[in-house]
Amino acid sequence: MATVKGDLFKNLAPEERVHHTKVSITGSRSMGVACTLSILLKGLSDELARVDVNEARLKGKTMDLQQGSAFAKLPSIVPLCKLIVVSNPVDILTYVAWKFSAFPKSRVIGSGCNLDTARFRFLIGEKLGIHSESCHGWVLGEHEDSSVPMWSAVNIAGVLLKDLNTSIGTRTDPEQWENVHKEVVNSAYEIIKMKGYTSWAIGLSVADLTESILKNLRRVHPVSTIIKGLYGINEEVFVSVPCVLGENGITDIIKIKMTPEEEACLKKSAKTLWGIQKELKL
Repeated sequence: MATVKGDLFKNLAPEERVHHTKVSITGSRSMGVACTLSILLKGLSDELARVDVNEARLKGKTMDLQQGSAFAKLPSIVPLCKLIVVSNPVDILTYVAWKFSAFPKSRVIGSGCNLDTARFRFLIGEKLGIHSESCHGWVLGEHEDSSVPMWSAVNIAGVLLKDLNTSIGTRTDPEQWENVHKEVVNSAYEIIKMKGYTSWAIGLSVADLTESILKNLRRVHPVSTIIKGLYGINEEVFVSVPCVLGENGITDIIKIKMTPEEEACLKKSAKTLWGIQKELKL
């Protein structure tokens, strides 16, 4: 029987699958939508997979995105494919995903402190009156609550702020720079208090990580990975440290120099997470 498609096309060769990139996102609430749109608008993926326990909500939001494909460079958008999951508590869930997936550790990545570090740099820039891209510093360890600011390495154009203020980030600091990190930790709670949830910053952060992987940029990100064997940590705990991200996932961990105080705080952060992880008995 004749069909519109049969009458419209004259087939010359069978379609063959070619190499393509695919990103999968679990959840279609505010954070899932923010991740989806951030990745779509960067044009990072040929195919986007979306999964949610609420089938009707997932179908409705997927249809809404599909029907906008004429106005943007959207990839194929489908449900029920292999997954990249981003959710809190991210360090614990990254450990769980690694255990259940049996993937090599290089391919199981937690978004970790990528957002904490972005907030840290933004707030430093606000305090100094310059753009956050010109502020260089790291927040490591657990995402949010027990995260560790690396004050010893914070610099502007190579100038270490610690050389200008030897007590920066400590309780004796007359300028009270430690409040910058306190605001990093509390900012998510403040946003939730006012807005009801966080979404856009984490969505943009996830797109940032995705870009480094899909484009093999080999940029350094503070993401959650197994840190066993470094900084005196002997458990299979996932915490954020500076990692090189590319098409093979995490290829390298940057062994940064810390002060004894910073290293002790990182070990404490790892101990906090391990106290929860070991109870899972996975």
